[in-house]
Amino acid sequence: MQHTKNNPVVAASRNDSIMRFEKMSDQQLWDIANPIMDNLMDASTRLDHARHVRDFTERMKAIVTPEYLQRVCQQYQAEKGYFSSRMPVALFRRPDSVAIVWKQSFTEAPGEFVAEMVLVHQNGRYLVDHVMVF
Repeated sequence: MQHTKNNPVVAASRNDSIMRFEKMSDQQLWDIANPIMDNLMDASTRLDHARHVRDFTERMKAIVTPEYLQRVCQQYQAEKGYFSSRMPVALFRRPDSVAIVWKQSFTEAPGEFVAEMVLVHQNGRYLVDHVMVF
């Protein structure tokens, strides 16, 4: 398949994603994003790689190897403890994705942190194309 802006298959696929995010309510997006983030946080706490990456794009799966996940999780757990409360902050719709931001707390670290995730729609599924807590 040729990937040009004149290719109707590519354009239709891209427009499907655009329409999907633009027409969804905030509540619909939070209802999709929260369970995905819940799973990510619980799976990272348990160092369960297979569960952690189940909703990742192929690009993200290539980055987050079992060794990478273990190293990152052990570091944040030693420094900050475990994830605790999380409160919705904002949704940022983009043409082909939505960026989601929460206020995040940890069990051992004082202060407020940012949890963010970028969701895309691929092959009928909402998938994580970026995620970070800082």
